[in-house]
Amino acid sequence: MHVVATAGHVDHGKSTLVEALTGTDPDRFAEEKARGLTIDLGFATTTLPSGAPLSLVDVPGHVRFLKNMLAGVGAVDACLFVVAATEGWKPQSEEHLRILELLGIRHGVVALTKVGPADDDLVELAHLEVEERVADTFLADAPVVCTDAPTGVGLDELRAALDDLLAAAPTAVDHGRPRLWIDRSFSARGAGTVVTGTLASGSLAVDDELSVHPSGVPVRVRSLENHHAGHERLPPGSRCAVNLVGVAHDEVVRGDVLVRTDQWHHASVVDASLRVLDRLDHPVSRRGAHVLYLGSGEHPVRMRILGPDALEPGAEGLVRIHLPRPLPLLPGDRFVLRESGRAETVGGGEVLDVDPVERASRAAPNRSVDRVVRERGWIDVGDLERLTGERRDPDLGGWAVDPEILHRTLEELRSALDEAGPMGLDLASLDPFRRAAADLLGDAVVDAGRLLPDDAVDPLADHPFVAALAATPFVPPDPDGVDRGELRELVRRGDVVEVEGIFYAKSAIAEAGRLAARLLAEAPDGFTVSAFREAAGNTRKHAMPLLSHLDGTGVTRRRGDVRIAGPRLPAA
Repeated sequence: MHVVATAGHVDHGKSTLVEALTGTDPDRFAEEKARGLTIDLGFATTTLPSGAPLSLVDVPGHVRFLKNMLAGVGAVDACLFVVAATEGWKPQSEEHLRILELLGIRHGVVALTKVGPADDDLVELAHLEVEERVADTFLADAPVVCTDAPTGVGLDELRAALDDLLAAAPTAVDHGRPRLWIDRSFSARGAGTVVTGTLASGSLAVDDELSVHPSGVPVRVRSLENHHAGHERLPPGSRCAVNLVGVAHDEVVRGDVLVRTDQWHHASVVDASLRVLDRLDHPVSRRGAHVLYLGSGEHPVRMRILGPDALEPGAEGLVRIHLPRPLPLLPGDRFVLRESGRAETVGGGEVLDVDPVERASRAAPNRSVDRVVRERGWIDVGDLERLTGERRDPDLGGWAVDPEILHRTLEELRSALDEAGPMGLDLASLDPFRRAAADLLGDAVVDAGRLLPDDAVDPLADHPFVAALAATPFVPPDPDGVDRGELRELVRRGDVVEVEGIFYAKSAIAEAGRLAARLLAEAPDGFTVSAFREAAGNTRKHAMPLLSHLDGTGVTRRRGDVRIAGPRLPAA
């Protein structure tokens, strides 16, 4: 499916031509019909001779309604460029052409309208002027079709040219992450909120769960319509009417966007390229009331030139743009920049980075995914897709990793391992990336949560403190003189059990359970602390932590002043 927008000077016959091609009057408002002037966007559909469906977006030509024109051409595949033979090339013809170029549109057909009232010489002059004006633009090789909508002259030829245009225009690719910039929101009787727009980047289906941004309101797709017909699913490139559940129509405005929230990075600051129009009579700097037109919205922005203080007319440079609200953007999104104080189009460009991490003084943005990885060192591949639109297999764990950063990390790990001695490194002390990188060290092994040299001898094997604890299980010695790191590792391994600041051998805990079982065999109604202390041959200092541990592990249960059998009491 393809969407084509009209473009051209005011009163050159765009709406009349659309109505002649489709049978639909795109002027929706009484004021438009009364004034004979398109004020807002109009929409119409038709089927071309080949059977291909075509959606047409009719945009206003008057300079006063340029923002509406920009909202209509932000997501189209190609243009139907209209020039009246009776007037020839006009100022808005030029501005519309430059805007289409700035937005990256590369396909189009030129309709030379109103040839009926014009004589042959005037038509020929207008034709020559059009060819001269579009030379060196994307319309240089576009067919120029002479038409007269009221009499039907040239309409068949124009339909054939549009058929050829759609055959040459690239088909939208389904990346599985739909985005619909909303250009209309209204309430339909019996249906509720309906929004319209041109679908890009993914398909939409009935019952899809989405969000409207920037508000973040969750919504559900109740129904979908394209070319006046209902559909269960629509592919990217479709002109859509989407019936939504979960939001009122007056809570959605032009410029809002419909997406799956978790699939997009919502950018407040972007780095971008900017090409300044060569017809401008002044340089462009950070000063000025700049307005960004992107998708179907207009956004007042702050802008900083990266590098020089200003860009001269005709120059291309890099800029950092601060948006007033977060938007779901990707590198490659195109925009137009205007200066509201001068009421002029400054230029346009392409988003290069939706989450810049370098300071503006050092930033050198481009479309490279490797640059995004390099600037961060390592990044989750899901986050990388949200920032770049590109899916990559992880280099390590779940991350894409810059090779230099990975090499440096492995060297740092190797040095830290050498300094750690035979105890090695506690993996819990490392960040997730370094824990994953530890598996890549060829001369080290991971054992029991520690990174060790592969030829290391376990320094805790037959540890004397463990032997001392086992020798007097119920009257354990204090850990005086024992290295605290070794002691923590013995506890972590389970060779030593710490209870209320007292350290016991693992075997002592098991023996205490068996002792409790013997006491309960002799006194089924329960035993006292005194009875346990006498049987263990220790004092209250060592008996109470043991009993507390037995209670906590279900070996015994406390009832008043005695302990009774718990669910995990061992055999006596």
